Amino acid sequence: MSQTAEFKNSQELFDELMQADGSPRPVAADLLGYLDAMPAKELKARVRTVDAAIRTMGITFTVYSDGENIDRAWPFDPVPRIIAKKEWDHISAGLKQRLKALNCFIHDCYHEQRIITDGIMPADILAQSKNFRPQCKGITPPFETWAHVCGTDLVRDGDGTVYVLEDNLRVPSGVSYMLENRHVMKRVFPELFQNQNILPVNDYPSQLLDTLVALAPEGVDQPSVAVLTPGIYNSAYFEHSYLARQMGADLVEGQDLFVGDDQCVYKKTVFGPQRVHVIYRRIDDEFMDPEVFREDSTLGVPGILRAWREGNVAIANAPGAGVADDKVVYAYVPAFIRYYLDEEPLLPNVPTYLCVDPEDRAYVLDNLDKLVVKPANESGGYGIMVGPKASVTMRRQFARLIRDNPRNYIAQPTLMLSTVPTLCKNTLQPRHVDLRPFVLQADELHVTTGGLCRVALRKGSLVVNSSQGGGSKDTWIIDEEDL
Repeated sequence: MSQTAEFKNSQELFDELMQADGSPRPVAADLLGYLDAMPAKELKARVRTVDAAIRTMGITFTVYSDGENIDRAWPFDPVPRIIAKKEWDHISAGLKQRLKALNCFIHDCYHEQRIITDGIMPADILAQSKNFRPQCKGITPPFETWAHVCGTDLVRDGDGTVYVLEDNLRVPSGVSYMLENRHVMKRVFPELFQNQNILPVNDYPSQLLDTLVALAPEGVDQPSVAVLTPGIYNSAYFEHSYLARQMGADLVEGQDLFVGDDQCVYKKTVFGPQRVHVIYRRIDDEFMDPEVFREDSTLGVPGILRAWREGNVAIANAPGAGVADDKVVYAYVPAFIRYYLDEEPLLPNVPTYLCVDPEDRAYVLDNLDKLVVKPANESGGYGIMVGPKASVTMRRQFARLIRDNPRNYIAQPTLMLSTVPTLCKNTLQPRHVDLRPFVLQADELHVTTGGLCRVALRKGSLVVNSSQGGGSKDTWIIDEEDL
């Protein structure tokens, strides 16, 4: 079955597997040759096997709809995204550089705030930050690192440039799907991994565990690690339980923990209280400690911030790390890299207009039909307006929102996201993708060899989030020197 012969892509788009003349990129030649040689009947059978494997493995995600929580099978496309190792090495170095600078910024925010006094970032940006936590001032976590796990969203534009779209530093999710995507591909297409040097991703749980263990209080030889989840109704609960199981850590809810008179955190067990040294928390700041944040929270642990402040428990990501998870702050990250590291950024930002700036705001309001407008602190694709595809009514609504609260909005040009051939009705068709690699920082830095590739399954759509109808692909980093 000649799959690639039927593939049509716009000359204006960059396709990750196919060149403009319709020939495969060298790094993708083996894969596309394999697909071309596969009979249509066999390919259909493999796709059915993929769907069955996802159901058998229980890979689900939750969609919130009309007040209901709906578990759905993970939408997966079996044609992977492929990136050459040489290019990935540059991307990986840029991701490490970026997280180092972001952690310097977060630490500075809760201490001297030199970034403001030296005039690199306006004071109002921090003063009006939704995720700045005054309760964290003066705290110095291990290695002066606040964001230990970062999910950085990357996109490639039509000219082939890889941009950082945003940094996810509060409770970044999706890594379990990256890992399970690889398991599914190996299970259904094992022959594809026999003759290509596809770099592994399955070492992430052990790297995450090493990162968490490194944060433990001094003098603890065998630290106890727990994953703190809001519970089974959270949309990322599959991931919480998956990572806890892979790391051999306890999966706990707030009601399973308490802070003792010695300001240490304990878990309740049938054998009595047992000390917890490191908590990988998957709940937002405001729900962590009802003594400090939301009094009505039943998800957190009363007194946990006291224990953290005393250095008796480590929390990843640290409370307050979300100050850098802000699309307005994002615009300043290249300046952070120059200021804190004295280096030039290896990965560029998407050009960004800050609606809080009068000149930028005027430009945005005059060009809403050409721009993508985003709220500063939303995630999951919610609250975004894609100007070229928006109605006149929606553009007017966003103009009002921007005028009413300019600090809460940024705008960016509409990028022509790169595409990857995707199986649609048994033919390969281009669909837009992004990529979320995961970066770990404690005493060392690690970057996944690949990431969660999200794909917009609807033709022409630029929205890749699964909650908005997107799907996912495996991502292969291939050592091209072996080709």
